[in-house]
Amino acid sequence: MAIWTKIITLFRGAAHEAGTAVVDANAMRILDQEVRDAQNALLRSRDDLAKIMAQRKIANDKLNDKKAKQAEYSNYIREALARDNRALAQEVATKLATIEADIATEGKIIGEFDNSIAKLQSSARQAETVITRLKQQIDTVKATESVQRAQAALAAQHAGTGAKLGTALDSLERIKQRQTERAAQLEVAEELAQATGEDADLQRRLAQAGIVPGESSAESILARFESPAPKALNHDGTPQLSQPGVASKTS
Repeated sequence: MAIWTKIITLFRGAAHEAGTAVVDANAMRILDQEVRDAQNALLRSRDDLAKIMAQRKIANDKLNDKKAKQAEYSNYIREALARDNRALAQEVATKLATIEADIATEGKIIGEFDNSIAKLQSSARQAETVITRLKQQIDTVKATESVQRAQAALAAQHAGTGAKLGTALDSLERIKQRQTERAAQLEVAEELAQATGEDADLQRRLAQAGIVPGESSAESILARFESPAPKALNHDGTPQLSQPGVASKTS
């Protein structure tokens, strides 16, 4: 039983939370409907007030008629007594007693009508004042809610713009980094090319000076063949003399 009680309590709590969430989500709509219900109730109370005032008028007209009868019968009694007709005066007095009783009853009814009318009028004025203030507060709440929605939209838009700007700045930084690396690579390549050019120029000038061997060309090959062959040296470093037999044999 305890478990079922807790389950039922859980369902009741969930239903309450769901109901509260629905009420909170539709608070303005509910408030507007409550104001409309209050206005309709005020209109009905005014209709009831009009009916009571109409009934009071009818009762007051009856009261005035009875008061007129009262004055009329009072004159009849005085005139009958003046003529010493006590029996007739007694009969008229009996009718007058009934009329005066009706006058008293109608007076009480009219008094009750007056009290009801006064209460209804006071309640209607209070309700109208409350409804007017409530409508003003609702307008203020709606305006505040609209402003807050606009502020929330602007904040969300600003946050999205900030995120987009942050992404754009990151992309820009990456582009700048790549450009910096590319510029460094081009600078190194230029330095290497310049160094290679200087080395080539130096090698060319060294080759022209005969310090280092240059590239073979037709002119250099002919010059090599046209130049006399170097003479052989003796052990003491003196040039060897050519032998006649060898020379003639060679010739």
